Parts: sequence; structure tokens; C-alpha cells
Amino acid sequence: MLRWNGWGLCDAPDTLGDKAEGIWQWLGAYTGSGVLPHTPACALEDIVMPPVRLVPEQLRALEEILPGSRVKTDRFERAYHARGRSYHDMLHLRRGRLEHAPDAVVYPQTVEEVGAVVRYADRNAVALVPYGGGSSVVGGVTPLLREGQHAVVTVDMALMNRILEIDKHTMTARIQAGIYGPELERLLQAEGVTLGHYPQSFEYSTLGGWIASRGAGHQSNKYGKAEDWLVSARIVTPQGIWNTEEFPKSAAGPLLRDMTPGSEGVFGIIADACVHIHEVPEKKEYRACFFQDFDSGVKATRLLLQHEVQTAMVRLSDANETFFYSVMHGGAEVAENGPMGFCLMLVGFEGTEVEVAHQRSRAEAILSQCGGADMGGSMGQLWLTTRFDTPYLRDPMLDHGLGVDTVETATDWNRLPDLHTNVNTVLEEALRRHNPNPGAKGLAMAHVSHSYRNGASLYFTFVFPRTPGAEIEQWLAIKREVSDAIVANGGTISHHHGTGTDHLPWMAQEKGPIGYGMLKALKNTLDPKGIMNPGKLIES
Repeated sequence: MLRWNGWGLCDAPDTLGDKAEGIWQWLGAYTGSGVLPHTPACALEDIVMPPVRLVPEQLRALEEILPGSRVKTDRFERAYHARGRSYHDMLHLRRGRLEHAPDAVVYPQTVEEVGAVVRYADRNAVALVPYGGGSSVVGGVTPLLREGQHAVVTVDMALMNRILEIDKHTMTARIQAGIYGPELERLLQAEGVTLGHYPQSFEYSTLGGWIASRGAGHQSNKYGKAEDWLVSARIVTPQGIWNTEEFPKSAAGPLLRDMTPGSEGVFGIIADACVHIHEVPEKKEYRACFFQDFDSGVKATRLLLQHEVQTAMVRLSDANETFFYSVMHGGAEVAENGPMGFCLMLVGFEGTEVEVAHQRSRAEAILSQCGGADMGGSMGQLWLTTRFDTPYLRDPMLDHGLGVDTVETATDWNRLPDLHTNVNTVLEEALRRHNPNPGAKGLAMAHVSHSYRNGASLYFTFVFPRTPGAEIEQWLAIKREVSDAIVANGGTISHHHGTGTDHLPWMAQEKGPIGYGMLKALKNTLDPKGIMNPGKLIES
């Protein structure tokens, strides 16, 4: 069973094992918190939610559209769908006071049922929140209302989870939007093909969510981001069904399909999509390399991309992140000497045996030229087999009075070194200033997560002591300061997490008045009454 107020399954894997006690002691000492407090989450039976605002007649109308107990109003369903899975969301869920909760959760099985729900909501001033896996970390599924709307319904797409067609002649597949990552890959790989999209949330996120958030998987160097592998989409809007273009290329004006990735459900509900697929790679090889400093690793990453070495992934951790995950894997005794200053790079190759060997040889020459020390394949293989365990570290930290959150961005190679340095500085200062304990501090770290010929994405993680009773205010202050620093240093407000509610204050600045006006105009065309996912992406 999935947790309603945490990540993944209730019987989550114990990622720390017998190292846990030593790690808690180390984190308490490192942050200046001393002995970390026990801060358990509120029980489901104790949470407070607003009453259901849909009257019996309205619920019966929805049940006629979706017979067979597919309209839910029970406590678990409303709490589970009340928030995404960001740190901010967890603060609300764990304290048990949910100002926003869906009045009902509905489970359509067909495009026709989705259309009927959308038409009903449009006629009756009911807001709709499209919901895939609920793994948004930017407030993308919070059930909000616009003025004049009297209820909000979350549309969970989990029952629309089939692969409709696999075409190996065009190497495309049409897939329903509610399918989760593991099931999608299981069904595709049974036919010898793969999408190759493995985000950190892979186990508990869906195809529709990946598209709606303009997401990126770990292996985006080979398989692309959502906007790269999306061929076309079918979107149910209040104005009807929108089938985007499906041509390989077209010069018939701007490609409207490109308005779908990153749309976050504000134009309509993605019902299914046609995507590029690939043959399952014959070989996967992931290797580790150490650099003496972050800048040398950044240079190596840039040269790999600009010399067109075909990697599946290049992931470069700065010294703080290399140190932190060394402690998480090795235990507190690893921390005794403090950060060593070196930076870990993981490089992945996927393809045939011949392709992998050739590209690895090309990469090794560049990495060596930049001062990289090859550490072989054991650390890379460990990462590959445990990469989806990392999110499970957060809930135990929350149980021990710690906050942990992430922000991510992208910029060009010219700006990237300064962005890394300056955002880290702002983050460390913010963690120190917004801290309940005088003299205490947080731990800020970053890695290059996705890279391109002209730039790369930087992904920051920070761990810090929470301020009891004012955790949300503390987070808001830190989030605002680090986001301002990202924008001031030439970064996008998000590379792959999306906008949601959390990044909305920076959207108008990033898009500019004309671009932002175009988004508003499209919203008003497709959803003139504003029922689709209010409060996200575009200010109402």
C-alpha cells in the first residue's frame, strides 16, 4: 500500500540499515543541532480536512458517469490526493492540517469518460486537477479553486494504463497517460523495445505526468527529455479533444504539439500519447571517475557533449554531494575526515557491445585529458541498481527534525560555474540565517544532472534543521532566496521539475510579457472558465 504522507510504499526499504544511528549523530553534530529530535507524522485518523463541498446530487451525477465505485470521497483518498510529494507538501501532510483537499477523486477508464467528467465540471463550476502518480515536487497537484468555483475534483488516471499500439516500423508506441513507469517498461521490454525515460520518481510517476511536467530521465543524454520523445498527444480540453500533430516534421506553421510538454494540466487532461521508442540496449555500462575539483569535471562534461561522445548519462557531483553520499553509503565513520574535495562523476553508456566499447574509449580519452581518475565500474553499477532508493532517505530525516529539499535549473556553460558558486553561497547563508539554533547550519550540495552542447542542468539538494512550529515559513523564505539567486545568475526557474504553484512567481519574468501573454491566451482559448488545474503555471 502506498503512503499517503510520504514516499512510496508503506513497507519502504531501509536505506540506512545499521548505519542509521551513527548518521543521525553525525547530522546532528554537523548542523549544530545536537541530538536530533523525534518528529513523527500525524496519523491519518487525526488529520483535519475541509468537508466535502459536493452535494449528494452532484456526487450521484459523477457516479452516473463513472459507475462501479470510481468516485471516492473517503479520508484516505482525499488525503492521499491533497498534495504532491515535495518537502513543502510533506510539511502540510505530516502536520495533519490540510487547507486544500479534493472534494472527490474520480477514476476514469476511457477517453469518453474523461470527456464526460470535463464537460460536467465545465457546466457546474467545478475545478479539475489531473493526477498521474502525484510525485510533483512543485505544488503541481494541489487542489485549488478559482473565484466562482465551488468544488474541486481530482482526476486520477491510474486506470488508463494500457499500451494501445507498438509500431516497430516507425519505432513509436501509443500509450495511455496513466501508466506507471515500471509497468510501461515491463510491457515495452517484453516486445524488445524501451522508452528509456527513468526519472528519479520512475517507480511512482506516470507517462502523463512526465509529459505534463516536461520531465527528464537520468538517461536523457541518449533518450531525450519529454519534449524530445513525445510524438503527439491526445488532450481532453473543455473545448473538446485536441489531437496534436503527428508528423515527423512539418513546416505548416509553429508545431502546436510543443505546447503540451510542460502544460501541467492547465489546458486539459492528457489521455494518451505517441512516443519514440528504441531497441532494448544490448549492454549497459556505468563507470565512476574522480576529479580534483568541480570545474575540471564541468569541463570534461562539456567536452563529452561538444565532441558528440554518445553517453546515456553524465552525472557530476560537487565535493559536498560526493562527501554526503559517501557518508550515506559508508556510515558516519566516513565523515571523520570531512569533505576530501574531490568530485565524483558517473558516466553511463548504453547500446550494442561494439557501440559501448567505442564510446567508452572516446570518453576515457577526454576524461583523462581533464584530469579524471577512472575508478572502474563498481560504483557505477551500485548507483544503477540503487538509484530509486534515494527518495526513501527523506522520510527518516523528517522524522528526526530535519528538512531536506531540492531545486534545479539549467544555464549555458559560460554561466554555469558562477551559478553553481553563487547559488551555493546564497543557499548556505539562507540555511544559516533561517535556522532555529544560533550558530547552526545546513548542508548544501549540487550535481550536474543533464547536459547539452551549450549548457547543463544543476540540481541542488539541501539538508537543514527545521524551525519547530514555523517550518513552512522557514521553507518559504529559503525557497524565495535561492530561486531569486538562480534567476539572477542566468538560470531557468526549472529544468525538469516544472512550475506548479512553487515556481509561479518567477514565470512572468522568465517568459517575458509577450510570451506570458501568449500562454494566457491559449489557456483562455482552451479553458475559458478556468476549471483546469487552477493556480498552476499561469496566474488566474
